[in-house]
Amino acid sequence: MTASPTVRRRRIARELRQLRERAGMTLDVAARQLDMSKSNLSRIETAQIGIKPRDVRAALALYQVTGADAEALIEIARGAQQRGWWQSYSDVLPEWFEFYVGLEAEAATLRTYEAEAVPGLLQTPAYAQEVFRRTAGEEGIERKVAARLRRQDVLHRDDPVELSVVLNEAVLCRPVGGKPVMGEQLTHLAKVAQLPNVTLQVLPFASGGHPAMNAPYVILTFADTADAAVVYLENLTMGLALEEAGHVSGYSLVHEELCRSALDPAASLTRLTKASRDFA
Repeated sequence: MTASPTVRRRRIARELRQLRERAGMTLDVAARQLDMSKSNLSRIETAQIGIKPRDVRAALALYQVTGADAEALIEIARGAQQRGWWQSYSDVLPEWFEFYVGLEAEAATLRTYEAEAVPGLLQTPAYAQEVFRRTAGEEGIERKVAARLRRQDVLHRDDPVELSVVLNEAVLCRPVGGKPVMGEQLTHLAKVAQLPNVTLQVLPFASGGHPAMNAPYVILTFADTADAAVVYLENLTMGLALEEAGHVSGYSLVHEELCRSALDPAASLTRLTKASRDFA
C-alpha cells in the first residue's frame, strides 16, 4: 500500500487535535506553549499545513505522550514529510486537487457516481484530453493527461483499490471527442469493468429520479481504521472533503440506493458493449 504523505499528515492532524483536547488545553494555551500562533496550530490540526517531526515531538511532550506511542506518531510525521508523485505535477494540479490525489493514492475503497463524464480513473488518454480541452483549455493539457493516467496505477498495483462506479446512462451516449474517441473509451470501460477489483454499474434512464441527481461524489475509505473515511465533492474551481461521520454515512446510503437502482454488473457490461457498437 502506498504510504501517502497526505494521509499521514491528516492522521497527525487528527491525533494532535485529540491529544490537545484530552489534555484539556485550548488552542490559545497550546499554541503559546509551543511558541507558535493560534492560527498556525489550527491549520496544523485541520491538515491545511504540515508539521515537522521535531515540532510533533514538542507537542507530544506538552500533551504528556511518551514512549512507544510518541515514537509511532513521530514516525508518521516523518512519512508526512515525504513527497508524493503528484507533487511533481503541481504546475498543472491545483493544490485542492493534489490533496484529493494524495487520499486516492492510499484509499482501500472508492465508491463514486458520475452523471456527465467517465471518472478520471477509467478514462483513456484521448477522452481525458478532450475533457480537459472542454473544461480547462489547452494550457498544460499533456501534463494534465499524464497525471490522470498516473492516478490509474491504483487499479493495477499489487493491492489494488476496490472501485465501485455507478455511471449515469447519459455518460455512454455523449460523444465526447467524436465517434472514434468515444468508441475507444467505451471499449476500455468494458475491459476495465471485468477487473476483479472493479464493479461498474450503469444507471439507466428508465430508473427515473434518484438521490444523487445533482451531486456526483467520491467516497474514500482506508485500510487503516485510524484513517477516517472521506466524501469528496468537486466543481470547476474547487474541491471539498467532508470528514464528518454523518456526511460519510449519508453518502454511503445514497451509493447503496444507486447500486440497487442501477443495472447489475453483467447487464451493465452488456449495455456498455451495445453503446460501444453505436460509436463504431
